[in-house]
Amino acid sequence: MNEKIVIAIDGYAACGKSTLAKDLAKSLKYAYVDSGAMYRAVTLYFLDNNVDIKDETAVELALNNIKIHFENIEGKNHTFLNDTDVEEEIRTMRISDFVSPVSTVSAVRRAMVKQQQAMGETKGVVMDGRDIGTVVFKNAELKLFLTASPKVRTERRLAEWQNKGVTDLSFDDVQKNLLDRDHIDSTREDSPLRQAEDAIVIDNSELSPKQQMERALDLATKQIEKKTLIDVNPS
Repeated sequence: MNEKIVIAIDGYAACGKSTLAKDLAKSLKYAYVDSGAMYRAVTLYFLDNNVDIKDETAVELALNNIKIHFENIEGKNHTFLNDTDVEEEIRTMRISDFVSPVSTVSAVRRAMVKQQQAMGETKGVVMDGRDIGTVVFKNAELKLFLTASPKVRTERRLAEWQNKGVTDLSFDDVQKNLLDRDHIDSTREDSPLRQAEDAIVIDNSELSPKQQMERALDLATKQIEKKTLIDVNPS
């Protein structure tokens, strides 16, 4: 029987982290945890309840009232905030514009990391985000870091919005949002976005989702086989 591992996927916005993580989890029959969705759900709660992220007391009180979990509905991962399905709402530009500042708050990160680490205790987990391989799962058996050119990432994200019927966003609007998020995520004091030293970099600027998936699955399979052999023959 193959041993289960933890797979951590980090990278910049609009690099296809969630798509790859979902596909890997499905193929390996692992649990998928969208850490970005967790921060988006917190952002939604803060916006709806007028929580000032500079007010430490208000933030702590709000976090005590936030419960996040995931459910697979008709083959798709849905995010629940306090038992309400918020999957569609957390994907709006309203949330995208504020999620990075909220994610810089240390109390928020501590709360989410604690929940994420609990989810990975039993192994067999694929998680994507900004600090999964460097903070959440430092000992993950496989760490991937995704990147792509700003132009390609902007085109992908713009296409996503257009497919959702949002047509009032320009290329420049979307690119500014992505680059602003990159800057905030990479320069924050608490758990900044960075490549783990033992992460394998995949530049998918010119890769199709299928090609990226094939490479990632091959890497995952090799790590699973390696762990299985080690556990069977510990000496």
